[in-house]
Amino acid sequence: MTLAERMTVAERTAAENISVQPYLTFKLGVEVFALEVSKVREVLDFTTITKIPRTPDFLRGVINLRGSVVPVVDLRLGFGLESVEPTVNTCIIVVEVAIENETIIVGALADAVEEVIDIDAAQIQPPPRLGSAIHTDFIQGMGRRESGFLMILNIDRIFSATEVTQLAQVAR
Repeated sequence: MTLAERMTVAERTAAENISVQPYLTFKLGVEVFALEVSKVREVLDFTTITKIPRTPDFLRGVINLRGSVVPVVDLRLGFGLESVEPTVNTCIIVVEVAIENETIIVGALADAVEEVIDIDAAQIQPPPRLGSAIHTDFIQGMGRRESGFLMILNIDRIFSATEVTQLAQVAR
């Protein structure tokens, strides 16, 4: 009896799907981005954000999440896009961001959340090489979909070390 014959259907399915991972897709303008679901805590409807004086523009402020102070960042500003007024679809994606040996909880503004999709590792291309002057190490890869590409983000690398330190200070 071969190994394949000895494996149960569930074991074969698990072995075949090992490279498939779920991603949450969301929009900023017309572009579609994705985050590993394992980094996402929850998705919230847009709520009032309390602005903190003397913080960078990308740090929109903080929200109260079940008694915890959570900093909220505007991904549009983090990516050099213009800030827009919230709409009925605007939401806050609550994510875990690794900072050195610590994990902090951060809310990330998105224009709209689309869906959770499974992407096979074979469908992910490396990030484009755009030269050393353009910072792209926050892009984990480019996922292929029927409608084109989506950028898979590495949430731990979106902001610079200085910005991450500021987020950690607000979160504490």
